[in-house]
Amino acid sequence: MIRLLLADDHAIVRAGLRALLDTEHSGAGAGDIEVIGEAASAEEAIAFCSRTPTDLVLMDLRFGPGMSGVDATAAVRALPSPPQVLVVTNYDTDADILSAIEAGAAGYLLKDTPPGELLAAVRAAARGESVLSPAVASKLMTRVRAPHTALTPRETEVLRLVADGRSNREIGKELFLSETTVKSHLVHIYGKLGVNSRTRAVARARDTGVL
Repeated sequence: MIRLLLADDHAIVRAGLRALLDTEHSGAGAGDIEVIGEAASAEEAIAFCSRTPTDLVLMDLRFGPGMSGVDATAAVRALPSPPQVLVVTNYDTDADILSAIEAGAAGYLLKDTPPGELLAAVRAAARGESVLSPAVASKLMTRVRAPHTALTPRETEVLRLVADGRSNREIGKELFLSETTVKSHLVHIYGKLGVNSRTRAVARARDTGVL
């Protein structure tokens, strides 16, 4: 049985999700999903998961004042026996998607996802599998195909100085950063460009039009 928490600040959204999932639990479907609670804020979601064994949280991203869904996802995933988190939201910007995945979400769905796909995603996420709605997957693939869109302005500055042959210390002095911060930027650059060295990072950046 998948013990599930609904975390959304809109009561009507929680009611709709509960109706769908309760129908599944009552025998119309596999009967393997049970809604064990609801949370109207990120803080409530964290508190619930802290005291109640939960397998999966359906998490919105925006809760109004207070913590965000991304914050809640990170906090929930840091618990001793963490549930999986499946983000279900209206927001599909690159920043929202990447922040949620980096916080530990197993998947990311939009609220217009068809019921059948949502149920399949719930079961997959509860098993720890990655689940993305088609629209979200398309956005991420576009980002992967065009890595320059993933680099922040600061990362691009660092990469340009690397291409000029500057050392980490020289880059730090130029941009008023510590060497540790420069190294951190380089790690992120390598990850986004799919490389493992300064030389390859510069080559990939030139090939893809970043530099």
